[in-house]
Parts: sequence; structure tokens; C-alpha cells
Amino acid sequence: MLPIPPGALDALTGACGRPYRAEWTNDGGRSWAPCGVVAGSAQVQASRTQTVRYTASATLTGVPLGRHGINPISTNVRLWQGITPARTDTVWIPAGRYTVNRPKETRTGIQVELDGLEDEIAAARFPVPRALGPDTARALAHTLLGEALPGVPVTWRPGVAPDTLIPAVVADEDRWAVLAGGTDTAGAETGIAAALAAELYVSARGTITFGPVPTLADPVVWRIARGTGGALIEPQPEQTAEGLVNVWSVSGDAGDGAAAVGPIHAWDDDPGSLTYAGPDPVNDPGAPQRQGLTWVRVRSARYTSALITDPAQAYAVAHARLADSLGVQNSLTVASACNPALEPGDVIEVETAPGVWERHLVDGFSYTLGAASMSCTTRTTARRLM
Repeated sequence: MLPIPPGALDALTGACGRPYRAEWTNDGGRSWAPCGVVAGSAQVQASRTQTVRYTASATLTGVPLGRHGINPISTNVRLWQGITPARTDTVWIPAGRYTVNRPKETRTGIQVELDGLEDEIAAARFPVPRALGPDTARALAHTLLGEALPGVPVTWRPGVAPDTLIPAVVADEDRWAVLAGGTDTAGAETGIAAALAAELYVSARGTITFGPVPTLADPVVWRIARGTGGALIEPQPEQTAEGLVNVWSVSGDAGDGAAAVGPIHAWDDDPGSLTYAGPDPVNDPGAPQRQGLTWVRVRSARYTSALITDPAQAYAVAHARLADSLGVQNSLTVASACNPALEPGDVIEVETAPGVWERHLVDGFSYTLGAASMSCTTRTTARRLM
């Protein structure tokens, strides 16, 4: 969750002001100028499951359209949501830094579609195939990101090892595939973030971020209670097996004749879990049959990357992928008090029934700047990965 004072967090479920504002820049963020936002026009959406994490739309006022104003080439826009508790100053929470798409002049202002900066990284394709590495993940990532977005800060969250050595790889044309996840010219999986058991995204602050894959074992950042004084308005539970993988096999193979790494396996080994894969689905797949566990179902997947160079790295990637593919069995759409400090990947506790609390991982949310409520889509599983 983004930094927010305890007083402002407590005020979300009571009476508080919710001002909002916007800024724009045409010089890569060296300077920002304020502009107006038509009431009710700014819609913010965030999702972990999309390449572009933050998207938005808005109608801006007080700024011209064109080369020296809002344009789809050089303009970036920042949105902010404020929280004003009683008798205290406003706390401003960032609601995304965006590139501008399809600006259109209307009677009320300039209507814009806004995409996170991942869109600009993906658009900065290599004009010719390019040999990269060997070098550290940090060095390669900062070079590739600096070429696409000069001056935009890059951060590495705890739990990610930026000094991991990345072997030589040939990038065809897709810069985002090399940085996040994709394939090289030989068809082998690449992706610096994926090889570090991490994910790459642009945060609400507009910072390019390499972060660990979140799991339900992460600390709870917000509790959503039912009833008067609580934040929960309307939970809508739904169950699905879409995207479920309970056995991962991860290997490293650069395709250069060197010894391959792995495969290293990770599976749901909790007998109390709905997604239990058995005691050893790799070496003893018949165990559930012998033990009378007729409800056990195995859903496996493989991942091979040219950038995985040792078993410990493969182990981390396998468990990260398992954590990201198990918690899809029980999803919950929650209409709650608007907490603009939430981030995709946060872990929250939700009172789904009186006195019944569940841990959920926030996959996405949407809200309107200035509104008192938001919609969150979360997921959980019967097992907590450690």
C-alpha cells in the first residue's frame, strides 16, 4: 500500500473531503503544470493481470490541445486523489502517471485516454536485433529502460536480487519482452523480471518497479469490515479454476551447449487445500489413486528461460509462479470505501460474513477521483504460501 498516515486511513470510512487534481508535462517530467479535471470524468483502473498496470480516462481543463499543450507524443499526465480528515490538512495520494492517447477537444475540455508508462516501454522496440549481456540484471534493466524513458526512476523492491548475473541473450525487437517476459530469437523464454521471480510494472507514483510476486503470506495492509463504521459495502463472491496451475516445472537452458539447470519442481503439497497436487506428482503421480484421494487433480505447466543459470534461481521462479497461479479459486468483488492508497498485489482481510474474515490478494480495482467508494477484485486460496 502507498504511504498514508493512520489518521487519513481511519477517515476513509467516515466523513472526509476527497479533493483531486491533475498535472501535465511535455518535458519528460522535469517540470509539471497544474490543470483542471471535470468533476466525475476521471476514472482510474489498476490491474496486476494486465501489462499496463494503471489506466485512466479524464476530461482536462485549463490547458490547450496541440504541440504546446496536451498531445499524444510528448505529454504525460499525473492524477492525484486527496483525503482531508476533519480539522487536518489534505493528504495527497498519487493515482498514476500516464501517457496520453487520443486527446479530443470537447465542449467541456480535452478528453483523454490515459495509459501507464509500460505502454511507452513496449512501444520503444529495437530497430535491429540486439545482443545483450552478460551483465547484472540491474545494469541491463537500467540501460534498456533509460533508452525508452530517459529520467524516469527505477526501483528494486526488497526480495528481488538486482545483482543477479544475466547471461548473453539476443533480443529480436521487443524491449518489453526482454525486461518483463517473452522469447528470444531461438524461441526460448526470456525476461529479466521473470528470471528473478519478480514482476515489472510502473507504480502509481510513476516509478518503474521490479517487485517480488505477491502472495497471501504478505502482511495485511487493510482490513475491510462489515456493518456500520466499516468499509465493506457489498461483497460478491465468485469461484473459478481459470488459470489454475498447481504443479510448476522450471528449467534454465541458454541453448548454447552448456548444461541445463533443472527442472526444479514446485507444487501445492497441502493436503487440506482444494488445489492439492498429491504428495509427489512428479515422481509418484499414482499416490493419490493408491491413497483414495479421488478428488485430487493435477494441472501442470513448464517454464524454461535462457536467463535462469542456477538451481536456486529456478527454485525461486518455480515457487513464485506457483504462488501466482494457486490463488484463483475464490475471487471476491468488493464495493468498499475508496482507499486510493491500495496497490495491486496488496493483501487485505475481508469480513465476508459476520465474524468470518478471509485474506485476499488485490488483483485490481477501479474508482472515480472524488468518489467515496471503489470496486476491488481479489482472490484467495485455502492455502497460505510461506
